[in-house]
Amino acid sequence: MAVDREELQRMAQLVEFNRERMQTIEQQIRQLETIRMEQIQAIEALRAIPEDGAEGAMIPLGSGLQIIADIPADAGAVIDIGSRIQAEKTREEAADILSKRGVELVAVIDKMRQEFDELDKATVETAQKFNESVEGLEPEELAPPEPETPDPKKTPRRKRKRGTELTLDD
Repeated sequence: MAVDREELQRMAQLVEFNRERMQTIEQQIRQLETIRMEQIQAIEALRAIPEDGAEGAMIPLGSGLQIIADIPADAGAVIDIGSRIQAEKTREEAADILSKRGVELVAVIDKMRQEFDELDKATVETAQKFNESVEGLEPEELAPPEPETPDPKKTPRRKRKRGTELTLDD
């Protein structure tokens, strides 16, 4: 099975493209997992508030800062319900919304992992095919074609003056 130089180059480019895509997918999965962990923490925090409220609860604001507040029994939670629209819901409703989003997020993560695995399998197969094809070639077939050397009499060299900037022609 003879594979020409262009086919080898195409396989090498495909392997490189797939590896870059796999890195992108891994990064996206990590970001989604971070979001999922934040959701889990928010659900736990909401459900940890007693039904009759809480006095002196410490609420994190970020950057290691917390504020002390009293939470009345009937206090709800403000949650983004989509398109940057926020609405007040009961604490239980807010926790349920976050739980549903979590289920959807896990499905997306699973789908991305499946895509990663399929891409990984295809990349390994292509890399193996490339290696097998390269092993079957003679060394002279692997060497790049030698460029034609132009006749020095036909192509005049441009001389650069000292102190001038380089151009694209240089």
